[in-house]
Amino acid sequence: MNESIEDYISYYRTMVTIRQFETLAVELFAAGKIPGFIHVSIGQEASAVGVCSCLRVDDYVTTTHRGHGHMIAKGADLKKMMAELFAKKTGYCKGKGGSMHIADFSLGILGANGVVAGGLPIATGAGFSIKMRKTDQVAVCFFGDGAANRGTVHEAMNMASIWKLPIIFVVENNKYASTTPQRYACSVSDICSRAAGYNMPGVAVDGNSLLKVRAAALEAVQRARAGEGPSFIETKTYRLRGHYEGDPQKYRTEAEVEAWKTKKDPVKGFADFLTQNKMLTKELNQQICSDVESELKEAIMFADQSPSPEPEAALEDLFVSYPG
Repeated sequence: MNESIEDYISYYRTMVTIRQFETLAVELFAAGKIPGFIHVSIGQEASAVGVCSCLRVDDYVTTTHRGHGHMIAKGADLKKMMAELFAKKTGYCKGKGGSMHIADFSLGILGANGVVAGGLPIATGAGFSIKMRKTDQVAVCFFGDGAANRGTVHEAMNMASIWKLPIIFVVENNKYASTTPQRYACSVSDICSRAAGYNMPGVAVDGNSLLKVRAAALEAVQRARAGEGPSFIETKTYRLRGHYEGDPQKYRTEAEVEAWKTKKDPVKGFADFLTQNKMLTKELNQQICSDVESELKEAIMFADQSPSPEPEAALEDLFVSYPG
């Protein structure tokens, strides 16, 4: 894959940023600084970074209610993200979207989505626009194992296949659809096996291994850019927090969570890989963590000091004006 040491360190730094951002978001939510609900992807960082590291700025991404990691991996501004979580005017969506509806069209991020499987039709539309405009962009659609059973998945994948759209469907199988185990609610153990029904390649990878996710994503992206149509990737991963913050998590045991935390943490796992291959020293690791911490402190200060939107702003941005 021809990555340099700088590339590997960049991937690791992004993973650390996602982990620290969401860890702070959990604390801020508990402190009453963040309104509404938040759903964090702690434990799934390798999936986000592994895929998004293969993309260009002009490539498209649709994500889910658990989308902070995808946003950061695609290059989102931490200050605007934090301000949006704080429901402030300076946020990505002027404080109106919150955690579940952040978007940044300048980075190709077509939006997080509170509707389960809601991103698939949007990604299909983006893929169709690429085909019509004859560019070599790609669209990536992240969704969860729970969303995999929704009807829109069938519609989107069928359309993508018959029209050979440049889409990479990425199902992040974190084992639980809200509170329901995937082994109970899904007819197959490997969700990617359903790709055969849409005449597209499907592969399951260790979603906690950045390098394995990245290898699968690179192949799918290259295939899409070459006009060979869509691909389906299943990243088998695990969320270390509840479905939402405050989730009592009665559907799984503490021992199960602890086992994943101690043995399969993707951030620690990649740090160990880099250390063993003499790319990451203790000093560099401390510097990366310190730099990210400083950036996030600035983001929190920015969000905290930003104004709230005026009540009348609720009536703005409802319609788009077309020329002529």
